[in-house]
Amino acid sequence: MDSSNSPDTTPSFAFRPTTQNNFLRSHSTKETFFSELLHSPPRLSYCPTLSRSLQSSPLHPSSLPTTKLSDSDPQTTYHCASSVLRNDGQILSIALSSNGLVYTGSDSNLVRVWKLPDFTECGQLRTKACRVVALETSHDTVFAAYGDGKIRVWRKTWDKLLKHVRLATIPKTVGYVRSYIAGKDKIMKHKGLITSMAINTAEDILYTASLDKTVKVWRISDLKCIETIKAHPEPINAIIVADDGVVYTASDDATVRVWRRNFCSHDQPHSLTVTLHAKYSPVKALTLTQDGGILYGGCSDGYIHYWLKGWFAGQLQYGGSIQGHTHAVMCLASVGKYVVSGSADSTCRVWGREQDGQHTCLAVLVGHRGPIRCVTAFIGGRLVEDNEDSCTICTGSLDGVLKVWRVTHTKNVNNQCSSQAGVKYFELYKGLQ
Repeated sequence: MDSSNSPDTTPSFAFRPTTQNNFLRSHSTKETFFSELLHSPPRLSYCPTLSRSLQSSPLHPSSLPTTKLSDSDPQTTYHCASSVLRNDGQILSIALSSNGLVYTGSDSNLVRVWKLPDFTECGQLRTKACRVVALETSHDTVFAAYGDGKIRVWRKTWDKLLKHVRLATIPKTVGYVRSYIAGKDKIMKHKGLITSMAINTAEDILYTASLDKTVKVWRISDLKCIETIKAHPEPINAIIVADDGVVYTASDDATVRVWRRNFCSHDQPHSLTVTLHAKYSPVKALTLTQDGGILYGGCSDGYIHYWLKGWFAGQLQYGGSIQGHTHAVMCLASVGKYVVSGSADSTCRVWGREQDGQHTCLAVLVGHRGPIRCVTAFIGGRLVEDNEDSCTICTGSLDGVLKVWRVTHTKNVNNQCSSQAGVKYFELYKGLQ
């Protein structure tokens, strides 16, 4: 049942000057698992902007490119355009559809629908189940994973008004009962909490990753589980799919694994091609650039590692690390020339990707009172449509607040690189092949 409620907006959050405090990164060897972090209480204190002294951090020494911090870059302007609080508990998931709708999931049994660019609430998806832990959209279809281990599917329709029609539940109830009687229920349903979903639209496949260390492959046409991949020896935190069908999974075992689908093999449809190591820290989040040329992995030590696709064979080479957060990176998004990271330190950072392979911190978005659990971003905004220098960011936090930010970065023409505009960034690493 849909409803149209306008969210309460608050004034833009005041900018805070960069402080010169020195922060020491935790050296604890005990990592917090995803399941524990979901139940952790919100932090009730802001985390000040990280000091530039961390540029010379002795951790993870490497000769590869690292980050340039420029939090006070006068060429970057940003503000909180909207801040919404509902009595739904922690915000756990967020998804952006191609037609300008944002879906958010929380501890409650509601999936709220928001309309851009005004960010007004225009609908709700209701179920008896609670805790929407993951959301994905594909065309007019919405997939929502709940705390009971099941996925609800809706179809969006436009019958004068925006409506969502409930289509099915994955796994199907009848199929699940039959499999349970046959002793095959473990094939149908995850044993642990679903942490992430990804959709291969070309092959009509839905992937679900779970704390039970497996990835399940669902055929969307009949909602059947066609494969269970024992992907990692530790819980899986994130999964994404590239346009070419390559699947990436991130785990608490401090690795990112790359999978390819074998159309000729019926026994093992998906095979492991390479394992990427993330410097001994559990990987909590993944994102890809739009062309699939760079893979980013956010880790529990606050670092963001990235890999670049090779020039000829498409192999991934380690590109370097981005440092700035003081706590675990819980979510990532990539849009245009920007990479957005949300962290357990209650801040969201916007990074600019430059032609020389380095990343610059363009903005530190401060305003949440708890860990930022989910983030999405798109180019442009209310005032500047289709402007690649501007992006809009939506962040959801465990403090129960949903915020919308607008960031604009104007590049200084005098400082631009002299390299040709048509040269791809991964050509810089062509010599590594």
